[in-house]
Amino acid sequence: MHPILSTVIQRLGLGLLTLFIVSIIIFSSLEFLPGDFGQAVLGQAALPETVEAFRRELGLDRPPIERYFMWIGNVLQGDLGTAFSGRNASGVDRSREVWSMIEPRLMNTLFLASMTAIIAVPLSLFLGITAALYRNSIYDRVVNSTTLTTISFPEFFVAYILILVFSTYFKVFPSLANISDDTALGEKIYRSALPAIALTMVIVAHMMRMTRAAIINLLASPYIEMAELKGVSKSQIILRHALPNAWAPIVNVIAFNLAYLVVGVVVVEVVFVYPGLGQLMVDAVTSRDIPVVQGCALIFAGTYILLNLFADVISIITNPRLLHPR
Repeated sequence: MHPILSTVIQRLGLGLLTLFIVSIIIFSSLEFLPGDFGQAVLGQAALPETVEAFRRELGLDRPPIERYFMWIGNVLQGDLGTAFSGRNASGVDRSREVWSMIEPRLMNTLFLASMTAIIAVPLSLFLGITAALYRNSIYDRVVNSTTLTTISFPEFFVAYILILVFSTYFKVFPSLANISDDTALGEKIYRSALPAIALTMVIVAHMMRMTRAAIINLLASPYIEMAELKGVSKSQIILRHALPNAWAPIVNVIAFNLAYLVVGVVVVEVVFVYPGLGQLMVDAVTSRDIPVVQGCALIFAGTYILLNLFADVISIITNPRLLHPR
């Protein structure tokens, strides 16, 4: 078997094992959440018998191990379960399918992540390459100082500063990113501009500094010195010789940051009231809606593992020793 294929299969198996372990952690963590959904819905004045009957209707009276295997079995069949929200004390079931709640929110989160990636990835590559090209210059120092400053601030602080500047003082963008399925594409981009800018400012620093470090590290290689002795320009050396060999670490950090765009947008979505998956998960935790929290967390974990697997595969493909085994 080809080394690349065997390595990809091995990484895929490890990814599935990791997802299984993460599912156990997700389920176990929710068991320690304070409060009770039945008590929250029925109120403090509800009789214990009523609360117990309501818990029995929801299936919360079963042992945790049994509920876990029921949940993971349904997930393997493509069923994330039914949300608790919409149930009432009379037993009338107005619940909704978890996937039907997650799907539109997931599309919104992916839209915001894609919008941010389209801005952040080319910008970080440009800044990283030019900073390496003009290493130790004023430009290099300004870029490094700016990116270090932005990465030092938490996401919510950056978000509130953007709201203060671009929504309060200059009124360029709306402070709330209210979008829906009926919103036109141009209007959706306009309303999502501030969350995308906030996320861009947070992740550009990681990708830019990794790109710069990877290229500078390769500039000390013998073949780079040979190219310099032949009179090749510095820009040609970086673009044609150093950059192709620096793709592995660059792609890794890009994949990690893309994973963050999908799974780490919770704070930004809450600040801008963006109707994404992170906002849905926060609302579900507040209302003790366990199936929705489990579904959101599992999708977050699966997305992160999948993007890390993609980064590993790209790193393997860009490795000549695996591409051309002896």
